[in-house]
Amino acid sequence: MNNLIWLIRASKWARHPPSARMVKLVLSIVAIAVVIIALEKLGWWPEWATMERSRRPRLPH
Repeated sequence: MNNLIWLIRASKWARHPPSARMVKLVLSIVAIAVVIIALEKLGWWPEWATMERSRRPRLPH
């Protein structure tokens, strides 16, 4: 069922592809996310921009 939904969505995109502006917007958001993750992994992310971890224990699943 889920594959059918994706197939319908893909056929819709093939008939009406997104505009170049939308593609640039999505790619720029992905690029910003990759840069932020890279800065955090390298240790260059400022401490003031990091959220404190929750002190309460996680619930079991």
